[in-house]
Amino acid sequence: MTTLTQRLAVPPKTGATLTLALTADDRTRSRHRYETLEGESVYLQLPRGTVLRDGDWLQSEDGLVVRVIAKPEPVLTARAQDSLHLLQAAYHLGNRHVPLEITPTYLRLSPDPVLRSMLEHRGLHLVEEVRPFQPETGAYGHGH
Repeated sequence: MTTLTQRLAVPPKTGATLTLALTADDRTRSRHRYETLEGESVYLQLPRGTVLRDGDWLQSEDGLVVRVIAKPEPVLTARAQDSLHLLQAAYHLGNRHVPLEITPTYLRLSPDPVLRSMLEHRGLHLVEEVRPFQPETGAYGHGH
């Protein structure tokens, strides 16, 4: 099994040998065994606190390069009638320390019936989807 020990700062000159599709939660694990899309087993052994992003490149000690992609997963996408309502929803979700993807036109979070109800009562339009999820990494650029 290949052990991936470093995240590359820049993409390699040659493309990735393997592709690793990870959910948002998986991308917060610095030590874990996974299977690539090609069926190869790899083990992450990255510095503690490493949070991977869609498009990151990982490398093993022997030079194998693996590209990380965000695996589609169940999410709840919230849209509002205007930016103020979207900002207010982001504020209330932030008070609950919910992992949240924030864009100018929508908020995305993991499905939760209590949060869904709160957002519906605030007038947001909600859609359950299966999409890549890219939550904010936090104020200091690392995990939870």
